[in-house]
Amino acid sequence: MVTAKQQPNLARIVMQDILHHKWLLLVAGLVLANAVAVVYTSHISRHQTSQLSKLQQDRDRLDIEWRNLLLEEQSLAEHSRITRIATKELDMARPLTNQEIIVRLP
Repeated sequence: MVTAKQQPNLARIVMQDILHHKWLLLVAGLVLANAVAVVYTSHISRHQTSQLSKLQQDRDRLDIEWRNLLLEEQSLAEHSRITRIATKELDMARPLTNQEIIVRLP
């Protein structure tokens, strides 16, 4: 029969071995921390890349809208269009030379 005193305590042997090689435990912890940091950085990078892509699409959409508004403004401000609206819709006409009144400021 083997008594309790003669049996090796496995937990104590493992702990002694771990304490004997502290630097390996430290290196393993640093490797694990580095792996977590890489995963987190990759996640943030992908999120920011996605956000940048959305912002660029918004910029392009707004640029197209701005160009369309400029074209619309130019077409609405054409002299021929203004003259046509003034004569047809508002019954306006260009005054004759003898109907012109010149106002002079003092």
